[in-house]
Amino acid sequence: MPADANAAGDIFGGWLMSQMDLAAGSAAALRSQGRCVTVAIDKVILHQPVLIGDEISLYTEIVRTGRTSMSIHVEAWRRARRSHETSKVTEGLFTFVAIDEDRRPRALPEA
Repeated sequence: MPADANAAGDIFGGWLMSQMDLAAGSAAALRSQGRCVTVAIDKVILHQPVLIGDEISLYTEIVRTGRTSMSIHVEAWRRARRSHETSKVTEGLFTFVAIDEDRRPRALPEA
């Protein structure tokens, strides 16, 4: 939407990163079978701009798990409104920790 863009019509990178964090959070919650929190965002690469009206698709892959944490690679792909062509616009590595009801780290369940 226009409120999420700069004067040139490019979507703010922070807005896109928040969408990526939401996607990674969904993957983390499924893997941990419960609540997780973001503890780090690393290696975010902005390959291309996203324009107002573009469709964004987000893809996640859990690339590492520890006792309480996991690292999730996220890719954002864009499709222009009047095209079938897609291109990767952003990627990053998001680290989550599983937490319990007291917001303390908890062990991940067996995969």
